[in-house]
Amino acid sequence: MTQPVRHQRSEGAILLSMGATGLKRLREAHAAKVRLPAGGHEAILINTGGGLAGGDRFSFDITAEEDARLTLTSQAAERVYRTLGPAAEVDVRLTAKSGATLMWLPQESILFDGASLSRRITADIAADARLLAVESVILGREAMGETVHHARLRDSWRIRQSGRLIFADDLAFDGPPPATPATLGEARAFATILAVSPQAETMLDAVRAAIGPRGDASSWSGKMVARLAARDGFELRKSLIPALTVLAGCGALPKSWSF
Repeated sequence: MTQPVRHQRSEGAILLSMGATGLKRLREAHAAKVRLPAGGHEAILINTGGGLAGGDRFSFDITAEEDARLTLTSQAAERVYRTLGPAAEVDVRLTAKSGATLMWLPQESILFDGASLSRRITADIAADARLLAVESVILGREAMGETVHHARLRDSWRIRQSGRLIFADDLAFDGPPPATPATLGEARAFATILAVSPQAETMLDAVRAAIGPRGDASSWSGKMVARLAARDGFELRKSLIPALTVLAGCGALPKSWSF
């Protein structure tokens, strides 16, 4: 009897807690690594597996303790390769305690033809904490002649403030990238930005100006949500970086975003 083929899978996990005066706790597992540049409260996430394939599982448990400031980014764009069936799974858990500022700013996820990605982002922040989060997706690299005919994506966001659900969002497709006028149209790169802070509503006009024709933003009840779409990743960044710079305030974007 022929035995089913068991494919090698990659796993990774990060547990990181940053206090007001510096690192409190850090644990790395398997292919997930963290580097902490000297002199700042910034963490760079690294996948030593070189990308995600179907069946891979990564989790990130990130905490900004009271009055801490923590910015997380990735070393480079994350590549999601063709799957043989199961989705690559990414689980992000964010906690921002009283007076903390937590910014989740990974670089883009690049989905190749046949890729499957299931990503879940959950956050619990204190009433006086600040959160800035972004996730952006590129459907193939146009400059490399790549075309995505079929892919699966599931992005689920659940954000709570003092235990109360304040933002829930689900984005999903399975098949050809949605290309109607009400969805992506001709765009093959898109992003979602969420900002939660007392100043969120006052920054709406500046963020809309930064986004320009590539999207729009809405703000209410101490939070802002922006959607952006563009022909490719380069065009997306022309609006995404200025918008994030406005929302980050006095905190500059990580240097990896300028490469």
